[in-house]
Amino acid sequence: MNRNFASQQYQKVGLNSALAHATPHQQILMLMNGALERIATAKGAIEHQNTAQKGASISKAISIIGGLQASLADIEGNEIAQNLDNLYVYMTQLLMQANLESSQDKLNEVTTLILEVKSAWEKIPAEHHNTQSPVEK
Repeated sequence: MNRNFASQQYQKVGLNSALAHATPHQQILMLMNGALERIATAKGAIEHQNTAQKGASISKAISIIGGLQASLADIEGNEIAQNLDNLYVYMTQLLMQANLESSQDKLNEVTTLILEVKSAWEKIPAEHHNTQSPVEK
């Protein structure tokens, strides 16, 4: 068995286990961390001129941002959710441009935006972690 394949399978099992036991609050943080990791990988791929890895990493980051966007509740009646939705659309556009232009600046901008949202998310008091917030389903 390929060592790399076995490692990837082990990581998938670990991730699935972590997701199964995570609160909705923790799941959102996991998605944000996953997006940040994929963007960091894309930046490294740009530095090493690895176009395939850059594209795959940015594609995964876009999918994760889509997951964050899909977790938003009642966008029409919730200003915070609407603002986050607009921000996720903007991040997705930046990621697509970063892929086309191999732009680390655009990847850095998305990283900054995710870190800002993540910082606010982490400040939500613990007593609200097991309940659904007004911005997530």
